[in-house]
Amino acid sequence: MSVKVKFLPDEIAVEAEAGEPILQVAERAGVLIPTGCLMGSCHACEVDLDDGSTICACISGIPSDRKEVTIDLYSDPIW
Repeated sequence: MSVKVKFLPDEIAVEAEAGEPILQVAERAGVLIPTGCLMGSCHACEVDLDDGSTICACISGIPSDRKEVTIDLYSDPIW
């Protein structure tokens, strides 16, 4: 199933497959999501989804239960 993914704050949109790794989708869209451990432990890659949840992009895929998802990137000054 194809899902429209929009990355904020730059409003970059791309099509992705449900379950596709978020970091892979972001890279294809030219969006940089900072990473650290790539195992979800350090939380350097945390992003907010438009449903209000916060996830680690390095261990998460595109939700399969939606046709569109907005991923809000924010910068942690410590990283």
